[in-house]
Amino acid sequence: MLLSELLKEWPCTVLQGSIRQSVSGITESSKKVKKDYVFVIRKGSVQDGMAFIDEAIANGAKTLAVDRTNADLSLVPDDITVVLVPDCSLFISYGSARFSGNPAEELTVIGVTGTNGKTTVSHFIGQLLNELGCKTAVIGTTGLYINGQLTETIANSMTTMPAEQLHPILRRCADQHVTHVVLEASSLGLSSNRLAHCPMAVGIFLNIGMDHYVEHGGKQRYIEAKKKLVLLADQLVINEEDETCHSIGMELADPPIYFSSQHIHGMPQPPGTYPVLGRHNEMNARAAVGALFALGYTWQAVRPHLTSLRLPTGRLEKYEEAGIEVYVDYAHTPDALQAVLEALSASSKRVITVFGCGGERDREKRPQMGAVAAHYSSCVILTSDNPRTEEPSQIILDILAGMTGFATPVDILVHRQYAIQYAIRQAQPGDIVLIAGKGHEQTQQSGNQTIRFCDMEEVKKAFAAENKRRKKS
Repeated sequence: MLLSELLKEWPCTVLQGSIRQSVSGITESSKKVKKDYVFVIRKGSVQDGMAFIDEAIANGAKTLAVDRTNADLSLVPDDITVVLVPDCSLFISYGSARFSGNPAEELTVIGVTGTNGKTTVSHFIGQLLNELGCKTAVIGTTGLYINGQLTETIANSMTTMPAEQLHPILRRCADQHVTHVVLEASSLGLSSNRLAHCPMAVGIFLNIGMDHYVEHGGKQRYIEAKKKLVLLADQLVINEEDETCHSIGMELADPPIYFSSQHIHGMPQPPGTYPVLGRHNEMNARAAVGALFALGYTWQAVRPHLTSLRLPTGRLEKYEEAGIEVYVDYAHTPDALQAVLEALSASSKRVITVFGCGGERDREKRPQMGAVAAHYSSCVILTSDNPRTEEPSQIILDILAGMTGFATPVDILVHRQYAIQYAIRQAQPGDIVLIAGKGHEQTQQSGNQTIRFCDMEEVKKAFAAENKRRKKS
């Protein structure tokens, strides 16, 4: 593609060089630059693309795109074209879509946003569409699935991948005759314009709770980020029982499809209609059915396929041995932890909960999660969950602040592997053990290190070790 073609429909000012040249790709990562690439100089929350100009040029960049008039580009060689654009995050989105041939326009795209439940709802929608004969891709936290089969994992486990990754994947989906794509639309993905050039047939608002306030700079900015989905989707599906989501629906010119614990779009839905564990997953299933309604399917067409719904990896993922039920779940917010514990404690069995809170994330939710765990659990084991550069013991102290006043026994084992082993050792036949917070994740981030760590693998190892110990004794 000629650079002039790429820029034809985009406002820009040429600061130096020529736009009558071929360009072979676009990226905001200097390490991914190849011959004749456009390097987009974007300022991120951690790093600034300005620091990587030399590396990008050395790797083959022939064009630089910048959105700051005060940027010092005096040392850029004369044979490198420099263009000034209004917003680099929008430009990388636009350019990525153009280079891939705007594949989203060839697909029926459904976007799912919410503090909790995005992965589950995305997979539920994919499963129902598969049952109805549609070749469907699901893209999100746990990877790329086509017709329910994992075909690609996502680098860094991003919920919403960067535009330069997303659009080539959408192109491959279109070329493989996929007709529908379900995307997890995270607040960070929406706020950074990763989905800005991905038009959607349906957008779903599940809930808006406490998460990512620190990254966004407060609750209101977090909400505003979520609301960007309104501009991308033709039809909206909204949880009317969530106050913030409902208020978003009330602002719309065209009425959305509402769902609740009682109905979808005015159609009564009694409890037990959906064969999934927990009230929160019944709501997730209703959201998925709402999406099918928005696509034009009837209740009569969808209902026979509800028995096919299966929770994705790391969402109330069950392992049972020696009469002990163990569930691994991604719940890492107060609302999500409460929903999972409500579902598990409804059986009246003893519930042992193992969890921690992430470092460098919202501290306000830590005592709230402590209170939730203490309220619903028979006993609690506090541990580490991606402490990053924070001191794990301080994170645990923050959690403990919410557990005062409860008689629930609390143990502290900072090392997550030991905490899981201890929980399995303490559990008796008939007990339930919940390992919460990481779900599908395969790593643990501590300090500046990232090590391989999988909760479910550690559960199985713990049972094996316990069996070995018992045989010896």
